[in-house]
This record gives sequence, structure tokens and C-alpha cells, in this order.
Amino acid sequence: MKKTLIRPAALLTAFCVLITVFAHFAPRALAEGRRTAGRAKRVLIIDPGHGGADGGAVSITGVPESSINLDIALKLDQILAFFGVPTVLTRTSEELNYSPDADTIRKKKVEDQRRRITLINSMENAVLLSIHQNTYPSASPHGAQVLYTKVEGSREFAEVIHQALVQALGKKNVRAPAMVPERVYLLNYAKCPAVLAETGFLSNPADEALLKTESHRLKLAAALAAGCLMALTNEQTGGAHESQDSLLLHGMRQ
Repeated sequence: MKKTLIRPAALLTAFCVLITVFAHFAPRALAEGRRTAGRAKRVLIIDPGHGGADGGAVSITGVPESSINLDIALKLDQILAFFGVPTVLTRTSEELNYSPDADTIRKKKVEDQRRRITLINSMENAVLLSIHQNTYPSASPHGAQVLYTKVEGSREFAEVIHQALVQALGKKNVRAPAMVPERVYLLNYAKCPAVLAETGFLSNPADEALLKTESHRLKLAAALAAGCLMALTNEQTGGAHESQDSLLLHGMRQ
């Protein structure tokens, strides 16, 4: 899958999504986010799930999850850069370097996960957003779901991301945020507030068709950016412009 920089015309689409989401949460949120996000103390770690020897799930037409995750993550990083949000990506390419000892796919996966968790836990005052795609034996499940860890602030972060995705993608994304399964190594070993966003089902024909389009991946990136900006902005302003249904990351305050 080809990964490109966001074109100026496409940026307009991204900001339309941002405005749509912000309008639901709070008046003046977009302007406030632009004004304050550059001073954010939090570092957002963006984790494009899988990569390298680990392609993740495979769509019904053979597209690896890892390439979709990476493209959304790179677009998200570009959008947040406009707002001055400090970010770190756990990978920026489909190609990963491994040690000579990692001579099997399993060893490569383990080495990569350990490398990522070392990076994540070395960052001070960070929050983690891991981007993935879902799959299921049946073709019927569809839409996004957000998972969170037991670390304080994770559930609140997940609620903000969930609401941003619902506003951008529609009310059919009804799955409530849930606790991440214990088998998900990266999230459960992260010491900072952490969220995993499954932005669609590769096993669902309609979801897969959308995920293969650059415009939809940009829409997802913009929705995730809106959620992150709401979380970080509310930390900076103390909720000064909060509407009644705005969600704050109270548990993430220090």
C-alpha cells in the first residue's frame, strides 16, 4: 500500500473532520487546541501495530493490516504536527531491523515488541495510542472499537477517542470502549495511559473496501487527531471551555 504525505487539498478534508468532531464536544475547541497544544506536556506515542515480519491480520483481498496501520499513523502524525503536539512513532516504515539472533518470525515479533515497550516506558509524561485493525471469522462485525488498559487515565482517554470516531464515522460504531485483553503484550506492559484503536474489520467487505482508500484512512487519522487534541487540550485548559458532554482526562492530570 502506497504511503504518501498528505496533500494540501486532502488537509482540507482532514480539518473538516476535525471541525465536525470538535463541534460536538465544545465551542472554540479547534482554536483552543491550536493555541495550547504546542505547550502540551504530554508526549503522544503513536504505535502503528505490527510491521516487519509481522504483517498482522490479512484482509479478505490480501492487504496486510500493518500497512493500513502505518498509513493512518503517519497521517495522524502529520495532522498533529500542525497543532504542535509532540509525538513519537514506534515505527515509520514497513521494514524493521532485527538482531542476528532473531532467526524466526516468532523471535522477530518478540524482539520488536520488547523494543517498542522499552521506547514507550522510557518516555516521560507520555500517553500511548496503538492503531490496529480488527478481524473475525464471520463477515458481519464492522466498525471501530477502542480498548484501554488498567493504568489510570486510560479509560478516559479511550472514551474521548471512541466519541471522536463515532462523530466522524457515524452512530453505527456503537461498541463501547472495553478493557484490553491480557494477551496484548504491548498495551499491558505500558506504564503510561494507553489505548488501542481498532478502526475497522478487515473481515467485513464494506470496512475493508473503505480501509483500502486513502480518503477513509485520512478520515480515520483526522478523527483520532481530534480525540487526541481534545484530551491534550482539556489537560492544558483545565476544561475552561468544556461543554456538558465533553470528556476530560481527569485521571491523566498530574
